[in-house]
Amino acid sequence: MTTTDEQRLYSLGDTDYAVPPGETLRELLEEQGLTQRDLARRADLTPKHVNKLLQGMVPLSADVAMRLERVTGTPARIWNRLEADYRSDLQRLRSQRDLSADVMWTMDFPVAELVKREILPAEPSDKVGRLEQVLAFFGVASPSAWRDVYADLTCAFRTSKTFETKPGALAAWLRLGEIAARDVYCEPFNRKKLEEALPTFRELTKEGADTFVDRVRDLCASCGVAVVFVRELSGTRASGVTRWLTPTKALIQLSLRYKTDDHLWFTFFHEIGHVLKHGKTDVWIEATSRAVDDPKEAEADRFSRDMLIPPRAAAELPRLKTEESVRRFAQRIGVSPGVVVGRLQHDELWAHSRGNRLKRPLGFTESGDVE
Repeated sequence: MTTTDEQRLYSLGDTDYAVPPGETLRELLEEQGLTQRDLARRADLTPKHVNKLLQGMVPLSADVAMRLERVTGTPARIWNRLEADYRSDLQRLRSQRDLSADVMWTMDFPVAELVKREILPAEPSDKVGRLEQVLAFFGVASPSAWRDVYADLTCAFRTSKTFETKPGALAAWLRLGEIAARDVYCEPFNRKKLEEALPTFRELTKEGADTFVDRVRDLCASCGVAVVFVRELSGTRASGVTRWLTPTKALIQLSLRYKTDDHLWFTFFHEIGHVLKHGKTDVWIEATSRAVDDPKEAEADRFSRDMLIPPRAAAELPRLKTEESVRRFAQRIGVSPGVVVGRLQHDELWAHSRGNRLKRPLGFTESGDVE
């Protein structure tokens, strides 16, 4: 058999419908001038079996593939491949038929936004095709499997009285974090090393994104924590999330939702607080899972607040009346002025319209980098 003939046989399986290997066998018999009865005699098969084989009514076994190789000269591996492709295509068609009842499920997700970010293809062949793309994005086989994997991760929004979060958008954002974390190699989680890194993280609040992003990522990875920055999706309303991907790898996912350094650093240390103080089975989604009476959230808040501005230094905050006094105070305690302004505003010592020019703006570039 020539290379061209072999390529032709392989290409027959690459169709939008299921082509049984019997179709290829029928064409080959015509080319070689053999009848079905001739094939039956030469391959030591019954005429009835050959007829069913040609119609795709019986599987083409490995034994028959070897017999066809001897009779036709076409390698057994080709027949085996055609049979495997045929069975796979049949299953794909059955799966598409089964999925057709779930096409409305994709409406729960920000498909248009995912397409715009080139995460999903722009043009599905049909609604079932789009559904298959969404399932592949989440890495699940069916909507029911999606519910098993992601429903618990997104259920926190139901208890929120402040934010109207869309669970499909939140799940998609969480999935983007999972995908980004795949590329972050982490050493096994080391609590002591992470605690020792806290002063360095605090020093980094004074740096711009071109410096702190890589430093934070690298240092956290060396402690067993993957830090990823993922632009929020419409309807997500989450500034950060903490979860454990494995028993030795934690994930901190940040959205830059509020676009200033004070919010970013408070959220970052808040998530570090969850990593250090709370269980590996919990999922913490800030701005959605937070409840007023949640002691663990309150503990993470205190951890972040006191890490950024220790209680002894915080006692001086009421005496800060000017932007210049904020700059001097921030320099003395070793944090960015924006962090100090954020604390003054939170404690209602300053109006939320005051001092904002001391905050460092943050955002995402078109390529998804932090700037």
